Amino acid sequence: MSRIRIKDAAVYLGVSDDTVRRWIENGILSRTREPSGRTTVDGLELARLARKNAVLPADPAEIGRSARNRFVGLVTEVISDTVMSQVELQCGPHRVVSLMSTEAVRELGLEPGSVAVAVVKATTVLVETPQAGAPS
Repeated sequence: MSRIRIKDAAVYLGVSDDTVRRWIENGILSRTREPSGRTTVDGLELARLARKNAVLPADPAEIGRSARNRFVGLVTEVISDTVMSQVELQCGPHRVVSLMSTEAVRELGLEPGSVAVAVVKATTVLVETPQAGAPS
């Protein structure tokens, strides 16, 4: 069972340490005291709370797709040359960057402030974990 310190739980959920402590006091999260006296929360419980509290805008598309990794957000930056463009979106707490043709940027009307959906369909997704024993 993974145990996560309050300060780290707050970072992962994008809230303050005090908010995590209030959630513990209100029974939303349970706590455990380590032998050192430090308070931690269960990683699985924290992951479930993160999923429950995740707020992403609704996908405006009204068609079905096989791609499950869809991130609705706002275009924050477009850098273009004559052939290629870099488009940056802010999708909730996630920054997504796409490289595409400048022609596609024009056809889609992508500009800072416009709404867009980043669709990620990949056969390879790398997952990393913090080094065991490394301070958090």
